[in-house]
Amino acid sequence: MTVKVIEVGGLTSTLSARGVEKQLSRLPGVSKVEVNYVAGSATVVYDETRTDLEPIKAKVVECGYHCGGELVPKHVCAPEASQGKSGAAAKPAGHHHPGADNTRAEVEAAPPVDHAAHEMGHGGGMSMEAMARDMRNRFWIAFVFSIPIFAYSPMGEVFIPPAPPFGLRLDLWLFFLASAAVLYPSWPFFVAAWRALRNGVLNMAVLVVLSVGTGYLFSVGATFFFPSVQFYEAVAVLLVFILLGHWLEMRARAGASNAIRSLMDLAPPMANVLRDGRETEVPTSDVLKDDVVVIRPGNKIPVDGEVLEGESQVDESMLTGESMPVPKKPGDSVIGATINKSGSFKYRATKVGADTALAQIVKLVQEAQNSKAPAQLLADKASQWLVLIAVVIGLATFAAWFWWIGQPLLFALTLTITVFVIACPDALGLATPMAVMVGTGLGAMNGILFKNAGALEEATKLDMVVFDKTGTLTMGEPEVVEVVAASDVTVDEVLALAATVEQGSDHPLAQAISKRAADLEVQTLSGFQNIEGKGAQAEIGGREVLLGNRRLMDERQVAMNGLDSEAQRLQGAGQTVVHIAHGGQLVGLIAIADAPRPTAAAMVAKLRERGVEVAMLTGDNKATADRIAASLGITTVLADVLPGQKADKVKELQGQGKRVGMVGDGVNDAPALTQADVGFAIGAGTDVAIESADVVLMKSDPYDVVGAIELSRATLRKMYQNLFWAVAYNVIAFPVAAGLFYPFVISPEVAALAMSGSSVLVAVNAMLLKRTRLEGIHAAAS
Repeated sequence: MTVKVIEVGGLTSTLSARGVEKQLSRLPGVSKVEVNYVAGSATVVYDETRTDLEPIKAKVVECGYHCGGELVPKHVCAPEASQGKSGAAAKPAGHHHPGADNTRAEVEAAPPVDHAAHEMGHGGGMSMEAMARDMRNRFWIAFVFSIPIFAYSPMGEVFIPPAPPFGLRLDLWLFFLASAAVLYPSWPFFVAAWRALRNGVLNMAVLVVLSVGTGYLFSVGATFFFPSVQFYEAVAVLLVFILLGHWLEMRARAGASNAIRSLMDLAPPMANVLRDGRETEVPTSDVLKDDVVVIRPGNKIPVDGEVLEGESQVDESMLTGESMPVPKKPGDSVIGATINKSGSFKYRATKVGADTALAQIVKLVQEAQNSKAPAQLLADKASQWLVLIAVVIGLATFAAWFWWIGQPLLFALTLTITVFVIACPDALGLATPMAVMVGTGLGAMNGILFKNAGALEEATKLDMVVFDKTGTLTMGEPEVVEVVAASDVTVDEVLALAATVEQGSDHPLAQAISKRAADLEVQTLSGFQNIEGKGAQAEIGGREVLLGNRRLMDERQVAMNGLDSEAQRLQGAGQTVVHIAHGGQLVGLIAIADAPRPTAAAMVAKLRERGVEVAMLTGDNKATADRIAASLGITTVLADVLPGQKADKVKELQGQGKRVGMVGDGVNDAPALTQADVGFAIGAGTDVAIESADVVLMKSDPYDVVGAIELSRATLRKMYQNLFWAVAYNVIAFPVAAGLFYPFVISPEVAALAMSGSSVLVAVNAMLLKRTRLEGIHAAAS
């Protein structure tokens, strides 16, 4: 199966997205579709042996929306046809759509477009910012024309207005003003309603058309055909409030996409490459696989590659969270969007366009934001039914007040319009996706990538998290944890002797000793000899030095110099003990172990504070496992577990009724990650598409598990708050609008304000998640 994230431009309501989902799902070969109204994109899963992207894009256009193609990050949209070629720059197969937001996406393989047509209406490829600006302009037009309408109407007769110009009758003058205030500003809703009906759904636009259209047409009829009271002013003000609400909602939707735009903006717009032996500056989108890229101090690295010549220090914090620059030399890999800090170098591009690490990260976030949490599936169905219920209640309200109770036509019609306009399916439809969009975006900015909304929701239910030991709770490389010196020497002298013998060795234990003794002066040695399986020997200052295990010491009859008990203590703690003998006497012991990560103990404490039990899973022996666990405060230890048994251990815990999260490296722990209720892949580096994990922790920091769980809980709270408000609002709104509390009734204008306020409240409440203080999560900049 192939998964693609494509643009769906021009969505004006959550139920418009539902219509596109229905139509795309009917295409042969398409197995799953998730359209995100907030992001204006869709995730499509299809069988590439039965269909491809072209008919899918065509169906989106047929639904009445813009589809430029697959969304990939700004600056890194490389032409597929040119992948793998080198030499002169090739012209990209695709180009940027003029209506799209430059900070948001470049469109691959987009066909030629009519620039003017796409800028004019919501059917074009306008970005969310452009749609918000368009809605703002329509709001101001409606508002400006509503002022004279209100002043000339019977409601506005707080002063005597001047006579209408050109000798027009008052009702004709109001008709012209209302037409200007209503027809152009409300046009997107008529288009959206028509598209929704054509796609087999009822959306918010249908209710807007019913309310505004009914009021306007009734007033037109009263002007030209049957003398009656018009309410042009009510229709105009009603539309003003509707437009205001949609404008504010779209601004909030645009703000929810900040995380994606921030990620996309990490890539530099231009790159220096060698073409025909000359250095040429080209757009990053034109960099081809196998191109040689030239990097100087301060440059951002445009695409992924391998260093060919030169050395430097590269800041990879955007990817790993590590603040210290990473040294790079020939043969080392570099990642696009990281920053070169010092020297110059040349590298060969190995991954360009949608294959880069940055593009993969963006795609992962987009897929997560487009996915639907279980609660959203129910809310989508409820939103669809809510529109139908509003229409039925509106018609029943008219029938009851006009025919049964006998109220005047204008009164019954006013209540009917009020019912149409007060219903707010958008609040219900926005409740979950806005929270998911902000939550996953905030996670991405903190190096926590949720692969789908289901994982975001499931993470809140975890009551146990199982951590693989090596490389997850520990650094994954040996480190000196303790040095014991004999009474007649110092610790530094012991380390200096050991480092002298081990200099130049690439053995992990030797490197650990050399790292610890980096600031000490090594001496000159001679006669170095490696003793297989036991250690090494050499001469320093004319005296023999032995370095190795206890077996070597016993064979050479080295006097233990009173350090027997210390050796047993260190060995019993599960550490590797290196003995150092000088001149036939044991002078010291160096204990080496896989050291815990600096944040591991704090992470365990925080999870336990939040009621989450922590367990450690390892193939190490019980002594080693218990030592690490005790130092971190972990009481549940699963030791001597073979790689093939890890998934079984997770299953056993689940059999005890626990909701289990598994944290591992995403490769060796793949079966266990898949078995767990939520799998966390740590240490993923550039491999952000680990199929077995639900959450990718980019910074390789176990403390990010705390952040992930905190963020998921906060996001779920926002979802529930929004759903509660949306449901409660609509339950209360219908009887009030239908006049059930007569003589207390509300006007269509008030209903429009309440409806718009409901959608805006849900959107703003979700956006407040960015400002929430969460453990392990940095709040997003406003």
